[in-house]
Amino acid sequence: MSVTAASGFVAAGVVAGLKSSGKRDLAVVQNLGPLNVAAAVFTTNRCKANPVLWSQQVIADGVASAIVLNSGGANCYTGAAGFQVTHGTAEAAAERLGISAGDVIVCSTGLIGDQLDLDLLTAGLWDATLALSGDAAAGEAGGLAAAEAIMTTDTRPKQSEYRAPGGWTIGGMAKGAGMLAPGLATMLVVITTDAVLTSPQLDTALRRATRVTFDRLDSDGAMSTNDTVALLGSGASGVEPTLDEFAVALTGICADLARQLQSDAEGASHDIAIEVRNALTEDEAVTVGRAVSRSNLFKAAIFGNDPNWGRVLAAVGTTDAAFDPYGIDVAINGVQVCSAGEPDQPRDLVDLTPRAVSVLVDLHAGSETATILTNDLTHDYVHENSAYAS
Repeated sequence: MSVTAASGFVAAGVVAGLKSSGKRDLAVVQNLGPLNVAAAVFTTNRCKANPVLWSQQVIADGVASAIVLNSGGANCYTGAAGFQVTHGTAEAAAERLGISAGDVIVCSTGLIGDQLDLDLLTAGLWDATLALSGDAAAGEAGGLAAAEAIMTTDTRPKQSEYRAPGGWTIGGMAKGAGMLAPGLATMLVVITTDAVLTSPQLDTALRRATRVTFDRLDSDGAMSTNDTVALLGSGASGVEPTLDEFAVALTGICADLARQLQSDAEGASHDIAIEVRNALTEDEAVTVGRAVSRSNLFKAAIFGNDPNWGRVLAAVGTTDAAFDPYGIDVAINGVQVCSAGEPDQPRDLVDLTPRAVSVLVDLHAGSETATILTNDLTHDYVHENSAYAS
């Protein structure tokens, strides 16, 4: 259940010495073909890391043969020297794999402002490329090792797989535990497929999938500089699904990985799904859900197991969405606590001891719906991020 689930892909994860912990910190995923089509989406943060700037150039022609990913340093705001490290990483991988450096996507994650050691990356790439194997058992192990190598504050690797009845497969891995907000998140995601598709088709399907999955994960409202979601296609199955069929399956993979990211968010004790119903437009449903997800008052209340629905309404009211402020319904974990802007069932009927929390906001303004995923605001989150660089 990894990026090697699809035919035509190999992966590895090794210790390059970028992390002081001595854990795996460098991963390689290679597309063996026969196709080398690809698509990717990146952070919309204007302050982009060097690997994002490089990889945006790589993906411009819709071709990529490999991805190199490191944890232990974001390679962001590291100047011209940092960009040369990214370029040098791609060149080293290309030399080892016998491909063009212009077909190597590079991803980095970690602390902003720290220079990465190109010598360590180059030596690590030697080890990683030696570990690449097409053997089924070794390939599965390599996929897991790659997923582990891209972890930062993650507590566990995140992987997903879909095998279509028609004989094609999608596999994926992700990392991310903090700075989860749209424009993706502090996430690195690699998805592979052996379906026969063109790069424009992959791009269309990927954008359709990320729009309703990763872009609606808003754990802490903070947008990262390094976010990358890449989709590689090998065509090794020889099967050509319809674009709609593939997009539906890809959306399922992205949704699964997004939920795994949500459940591993830094310090979180509740996973919250905010569903906004009957909005005038889908965009307004997203706006309202996002406003609630970014309310620290609401998130702190959920951490304290307090179903304070007034904080939900207060957040909704900060938006410019169409609704009657005194016609909104709110339900928390199935208990209707507010109807038409007035108290309904007693809030002490709401059980917030389970980790999963559902919040339903009905605007009664239209027919559109959207769901935003978020987490509560905890002491552990504050500690994790106050001590991150120490």
